[in-house]
Amino acid sequence: MENVTLALAVLLAAGMLTAKVGQLLKLPSVTGYILAGLLLGPSGFGIVTMESVGDKLHHFTQIALMLIAFGIGEQIEVKRLRQSARSIGVIGVAEAAGALIFVAFASFFAARLGGLQAGWSTDEYLALALLLGAVSVATAPATTLHVMRELKAKGPLTSTLMAVVAINNGLAIIFFGLAMSFAGQIAASGSGSVASAMLGSLLEISFSLSAGLLTGLALSFVLHHLKRQDEMLTAGLALLLLSGEGCRYFHLSPLLAGMAAGFTVINRVTRDVRLFRALNAFEPPIYVLFFTLAGSHLDLSSLGSAGWLGLVYFLCRIIGKYGGAYAGAFFTGASPAVRNYLGLALIPQAGVAIGLIFLISSDQDLVAFSAIITPVVLAGVVLSELSGPVCARLAVARAGESGEDRDQAPSGRVEKGGNNGIRGQEAFALTPWSWEKLIPHPIPEGVVAFGAKQSAKVKGLARMATILAHHYNALPMSVRVVPPSGMEYVLPGTAGALFYLERDEVEQLGYELQTELVPDEDVASGLVAAVEFNDARAVVLGYPIEGTFQSFQEILEKVAKNVACPVVLVRFYGELHTEKILVPVRSLEELGDVAPVVHALSRVGEHQLTILYLLSADESDERVEFKKRQLADWLKRLKITARITFQIEKTEARQETILKESGKHDLVVMGTSKKNMLKKLFFGSLVETVSRRIRKPLLIVYRPANEALLAGRKLQ
Repeated sequence: MENVTLALAVLLAAGMLTAKVGQLLKLPSVTGYILAGLLLGPSGFGIVTMESVGDKLHHFTQIALMLIAFGIGEQIEVKRLRQSARSIGVIGVAEAAGALIFVAFASFFAARLGGLQAGWSTDEYLALALLLGAVSVATAPATTLHVMRELKAKGPLTSTLMAVVAINNGLAIIFFGLAMSFAGQIAASGSGSVASAMLGSLLEISFSLSAGLLTGLALSFVLHHLKRQDEMLTAGLALLLLSGEGCRYFHLSPLLAGMAAGFTVINRVTRDVRLFRALNAFEPPIYVLFFTLAGSHLDLSSLGSAGWLGLVYFLCRIIGKYGGAYAGAFFTGASPAVRNYLGLALIPQAGVAIGLIFLISSDQDLVAFSAIITPVVLAGVVLSELSGPVCARLAVARAGESGEDRDQAPSGRVEKGGNNGIRGQEAFALTPWSWEKLIPHPIPEGVVAFGAKQSAKVKGLARMATILAHHYNALPMSVRVVPPSGMEYVLPGTAGALFYLERDEVEQLGYELQTELVPDEDVASGLVAAVEFNDARAVVLGYPIEGTFQSFQEILEKVAKNVACPVVLVRFYGELHTEKILVPVRSLEELGDVAPVVHALSRVGEHQLTILYLLSADESDERVEFKKRQLADWLKRLKITARITFQIEKTEARQETILKESGKHDLVVMGTSKKNMLKKLFFGSLVETVSRRIRKPLLIVYRPANEALLAGRKLQ
């Protein structure tokens, strides 16, 4: 593939699709990106290779590394880490030393006893072992940061991890400089001294950090004079990339410079984080390209050529990292989460390690070492990049610092897996009825039917059906559809016992429950028959009624298509409250669809309703005022006396606005019409999209498909 634009499209699409598949298997996105690159690279289909477009996309890698380094610097906030600064330093040195010592010793004995290279002296085996040990110290900051951001991780482990990663790569450069000097002396009979190698490494680190410090100060100065986010993003990128290229020109470390720049910005007294947030929005496609390209550079053939020494390197690096981190955390009194899980999160290894082995291969005196080290380290990188993100995710989850866990498992609530595609579906709890009992109409007309299949949710359905029945001057009716063959097991006089749960709830609200036992093999047709026979004014269904979501969808569509009344779908989540109700709409037509439910809820207890009218972000102020007048007229016509607030929002993302506002309310009511499949395919469904993500009880009102029958019925 020679076309760079086409290559970009393929890399982005493949990376995103593979990440989505990985998420279904609970794998971090970065693992999916790397696997996509592996499939596209020489180890897979050979679509992307260094010879075709790999070199042409190299600048994306440089941009990504600078952004990653800057993001790591944000995590090293002195005020937040001051209390643990000593422990972080000790842990960082301990885990780096652990990896160096374990890998060096194991590699030395494995290579020596196995006779890896005929004619080598003990000093040459020692130089090889030290080089492998020094490279093993490096950790992949990009992988680690991406996993932490994806999980929205926050806590002692996360803070310690990001600080240790920053220390890690500085120590890797120092150790590597010393090992290179020693190996050079062995290979070239004293081409340099250990002291000069150490001095050179220290100077490189010092100058790199100084360049980052100056960049950070320049960023702070520029940000102070800019107001718009797009200007901050442009100026910030320019300065960061200029710093990175300057470091490369003078053979310094852009990674350390980027970390220092982020560290400087976050620790200034102004603590201006706007650039970090602006870059967060810019980073995703760059990150996808970076990790997918990294995966395409991995060659699985190196696993075979590395042999047992590659396996020794990989396993001993993990043991050294974990053991060193545990020992350092234990002796400094760090929290159990840091002590037990930090080592797992330090397994990823990629860019820095690959850069170090390239330095070895570029030294003509170390060609003999490079021939062995390159496949060994690349084998370790392949294994660590595939397993490392999973281990980092596991560490954060076990430490209880995942933002996903905090979002999905509020205190005191139990999570359950649902069939409806909604993450974190919770166990349903019904708040006891505390308002005055409702007074039924003396001459009720018709019923509000509800399907009573799920015993866990039937009381909630009974409550919603009773509230609607009170509005329609009707009676609540529980409908159970059973196969004709099952009717023989219902003994005469005992059918009423099947409805005891919903009957108890309805009576608490002041009504008398009507019941209907329908013999039918098909649940949907049984419900439709009960609705038609009993002159139902509305149908209330729970989500889902039974079986899989697909079978429920078929039932819902069949009922909504064949009844002449609204169908109210109730999706329970957590604890059902109805005090604060949010009603998002995009038009007065949608508002009319949900009007009966809104009116019904307004007549019971002390409800506070918010009509959230969504407009496009570019609508004029005159349009907003016009909509306010329309809504006021609608309220007068409907004669609702409850407290109703009209909130008109000009939004760029309707779904996000609804999700944000839902956090302030107890219940969300939305309307939807019967769309044909073509419209749904092209334009989608706002209700379905919101229902997959919202974490509140949700009522979805389906306008009857049979409008002719509805027109002949008088509805309030």
